[in-house]
Amino acid sequence: MARTISIGNQSFEEIREKGYFLVDKTNLIKEWWESADSVTLIMRPRRFGKTINMDMLNCFFSNRFQGRGDLFEGLSIWKEEVYRRLQGSYPVIFLSFASIKGSNYHDARDGIIMAINEAYSEHRYLLESKELTEGERKCFEELDNYAKNPGAKESVANDTICNAVKNLANCLYRYYGKKVIILLDEYDTPMQEAYLYGYWDQFTSFVRSLFNATFKTNPYLERAMMTGITRVSKESVFSDLNNLNVITSTSLEYETSFGFTEEEVFYV
Repeated sequence: MARTISIGNQSFEEIREKGYFLVDKTNLIKEWWESADSVTLIMRPRRFGKTINMDMLNCFFSNRFQGRGDLFEGLSIWKEEVYRRLQGSYPVIFLSFASIKGSNYHDARDGIIMAINEAYSEHRYLLESKELTEGERKCFEELDNYAKNPGAKESVANDTICNAVKNLANCLYRYYGKKVIILLDEYDTPMQEAYLYGYWDQFTSFVRSLFNATFKTNPYLERAMMTGITRVSKESVFSDLNNLNVITSTSLEYETSFGFTEEEVFYV
């Protein structure tokens, strides 16, 4: 019996649990892990499976999915014992900038805060830990209060925002005794809006500081992957990230992980 193709479904967990049709892209996990790159940026056009692959990585590595080997049973990654042991073994910070489409700098900045606060909310159990400092608890509170009242007079300082992901990684590292994997999907959606609406310089200065703290000067980072569609220039927000491996749409690296091969199209 043919399986249902759940068009537009970007939840790897739901697709596997409900038995929907899925093209096995789990070799990406092995290829990426064995590359040993600190930070990887995947550049692919829209509709090339970037988001579902990021969700797959989250389901595989995040300790929130510890014991969920059922999501990967029967797929290529599950054939090797070393990866079966790796599943569900890392703290993961999963961010998406896909919905950040502000027509001005302040709205875009608000969107970044909202996205970071979602990640903090996912890890609110950390507040029960006695190891958190007052400053770290205050960061949780500031982000949460701002999310409830965006644009409030008492705004969150840029320095707090730019260091928020790094600080959350620090908290997770101390809590689990293990460095953190960071996944950022569609990093460039707000960048496109900044260019379109004329606040590029102000916004890119802000994002460059955020990315430097998150991906370059972050001693609690194990690995990171980002996705986007925009060509990267030397003067981009990544100009200071000398630990970044950029995989473009013309690169052979991960070519079968984003999009369809001839064999897969024929099979479908």
